[in-house]
Amino acid sequence: MSEEFRLTIEALAKEYNEQALRLREAYEKLSELTVTAESRDGMVSVTVGPRGQVEAIKLDPRVYRKLSPSQLSRAIMEQIGAATQQVTDRTKELMAPFVPEGLPLEDVFGEGASIESFLPQPLKLPPEDGRG
Repeated sequence: MSEEFRLTIEALAKEYNEQALRLREAYEKLSELTVTAESRDGMVSVTVGPRGQVEAIKLDPRVYRKLSPSQLSRAIMEQIGAATQQVTDRTKELMAPFVPEGLPLEDVFGEGASIESFLPQPLKLPPEDGRG
């Protein structure tokens, strides 16, 4: 292998490995992502995880005296929607540098999709002596 070719391959492998590392770091942040949305009056708060799953609903004990069942239901649903939207926005922000333009985020993060299948493995270069 010529020196110029080897240096080009090494540079490409380095760039590839750096991009893979950045992607793994973004995925780690994404997997730890949780968002809590709270109603303006503080009566209802909802925590949503990285895939939009509801992890917790907290109700102020006074909520039962202040809201009817339908108002409470609506307040809970509003906070679920707000928290889920925040998770979606943060996911797009974290992953935007890695998703090709025009590819819908849902194709990568839709139900059942896993970023693990998209993560590249580090490249291993052959030894400099050409054996390998």
